[in-house]
Amino acid sequence: MNSIVSRALFACGLALMGSGAEAQRAARPDSTQVARRLIAVCGSNYGDKRTKCFQDSLNATARAGSVTAAISTLGVLTRLDPAIRKDDHLYAHSIGISAGSSGRPIAVVFAQCTVAFQSGCYHGVIESYFDRLRRVDSAAITRLCAPFRTDPAQRWILFQCVHGMGHGLTMFYQHDLRASLASCDRLPDDWERHSCYGGAFMENIVNATMPAHPSHGLGAHGSAGSAAAGNHSVHDAHAMSGKSTSSQPFRALDANDPLYPCSIMSERYLRACYEMQTSVMLYWNGGNVADAARTCERAPAAMRTLCHQSLGRDISSRTGQGYAESIRLCSLSAERFRPWCFIGLVKNFVDLNGRYSDGMRFCTELTRENDKMKCYEAVGEQIAALEAKETGRRAACSTAERSYVDVCLYGARVLASAPPALFRINEAAQR
Repeated sequence: MNSIVSRALFACGLALMGSGAEAQRAARPDSTQVARRLIAVCGSNYGDKRTKCFQDSLNATARAGSVTAAISTLGVLTRLDPAIRKDDHLYAHSIGISAGSSGRPIAVVFAQCTVAFQSGCYHGVIESYFDRLRRVDSAAITRLCAPFRTDPAQRWILFQCVHGMGHGLTMFYQHDLRASLASCDRLPDDWERHSCYGGAFMENIVNATMPAHPSHGLGAHGSAGSAAAGNHSVHDAHAMSGKSTSSQPFRALDANDPLYPCSIMSERYLRACYEMQTSVMLYWNGGNVADAARTCERAPAAMRTLCHQSLGRDISSRTGQGYAESIRLCSLSAERFRPWCFIGLVKNFVDLNGRYSDGMRFCTELTRENDKMKCYEAVGEQIAALEAKETGRRAACSTAERSYVDVCLYGARVLASAPPALFRINEAAQR
């Protein structure tokens, strides 16, 4: 987009968005006006030029401190333009990267992000933080997400922080997955470490398969500049972990092994790896869901359900959360693994905007008992992250179909014992 037009549009956007309480009251119509102007200016472009045109304005708004306004405008754009909706998480990442580049404290910028678009804004803020660092050490890793550890109500945000850390560490070490995982190991508990691993594996895949992702501007060629990038060294991470350094660059993917990199990972990383691995399979097989489901059955026995859960997450993205097509594609999995595909699917439905009601609505569409049981259990697990108090979890699970309230409560960690039918489903999957 012409720079003069870009500046004029950005200025118009800020004027429309306003500030303070007045902007909050008028957020919806103002965002609609800005989005329509962006469509008029950017809509005639194609490909990367079109994407950059939208990003330039949204990012400028975020850098100026109007992060919530940028997210709100993106929300309107996704309703006006299906192509933007397809890549909404990437746009939100870009908004977060721009917001984080201001150098304001993480907690301050996080307060302006939202869970919309799979929390991409939060992840971008963390990526930007690591782009500015010259060295990662244990203190920096532990300190980053500390503001969100003390309040149980911040559990969802804490996840976004440590998951984003996995992305940021992987970029910091120039996409050496071994180095980023070693740094994740410095986090204080298993839950945080696992969440960080997930971000690292996701970034490894995104970097290899999505060349237009906004995070590619960070790291060695990012805002920190080449001097700082020289310190984004694999040797730092190996020194921290006590492992010997390797002169060989890490190979992100292997066309001859659809289970790679999981196939070379230590046991402690396997769960997080297989929760993402079908994105690799679908990349290599041209989007063949049935083939990916069969490939999951070649994974180690303990990882097969997680692999099908990963497939459900990918199906959600590919269908745009369309119910009928999502159910059809998950049904391509073998019967004993099919419920886990629905777990990944429905968890992604909730992740998109942090609303458990989106998951509840989907579960009602399923007709097979095993699928419904695991669907409601999965929604309960999401509720456990969204609702800190038991009263909130009980209230949320009460909205499930009557026969599945206890399944939801078990998933939400309110009930200690699983309904007997869940044991049978789990045992069948392990045979």
